[in-house]
Amino acid sequence: MKLNSTVALTLVLLVLMLGAGFVSGMWGFALGHEALKGVSQPDARPVTKTKNLKDTPPGAQAVVMLKEADIIKTVKVMMQKSKQRQPEKKNNTDKRTKLLSADDPTQSDAAPAGFPIVSKDKGVTLEIRSVRQQQGSLLLDVSLKNESSQPVKFLYSFLDVTDERGRPLSASAEGLPGELPPNGEAFSGTVSIPTTVLEGASRVSLTLTDYPDQQLRLQTSGIPVR
Repeated sequence: MKLNSTVALTLVLLVLMLGAGFVSGMWGFALGHEALKGVSQPDARPVTKTKNLKDTPPGAQAVVMLKEADIIKTVKVMMQKSKQRQPEKKNNTDKRTKLLSADDPTQSDAAPAGFPIVSKDKGVTLEIRSVRQQQGSLLLDVSLKNESSQPVKFLYSFLDVTDERGRPLSASAEGLPGELPPNGEAFSGTVSIPTTVLEGASRVSLTLTDYPDQQLRLQTSGIPVR
């Protein structure tokens, strides 16, 4: 019996397909087996025996669940201790603040003894009324009064402030008029000096002249800063 060529070709293709499928299956099985080497079934026991805890590596011990009542009790105890420590902490803070205020000249006003300090020239009066510390600056409370017959102009950027060793200090004036009328009225303002430039200084001097003529000279010295 002769086989048709079409049937023979079909049988050959079928055998090749079966062989290819078998080879692919065996290859996939080998790859999977190789990838799963060293993988074991996890321990499904819910509780690890106490005697085995010592031999268990770190991080592998069973998690111990705390009771809600114990947690609430512990929190109440911690809150009570915190409330007891707060008054003591506040008292210590108040004591520390008082000590710092007594030792640090920037925390308190300068003594008012010796004030006001007055300088007069050609009917114009400069008066230093007090000295005080505020937010990192030394503030001189000053007033100007003109009892002459002519108005006087001032340019406060030319205000000259020095310490007892003659060192020039940066200062700025606020609240004082640029022109002082001849009506005898006192005008108040402040002269501010940063405390950072007052290191080592105990007294300052202040000099003010009119602008632009510079015909009068108002000078005060020995102004205490401590």
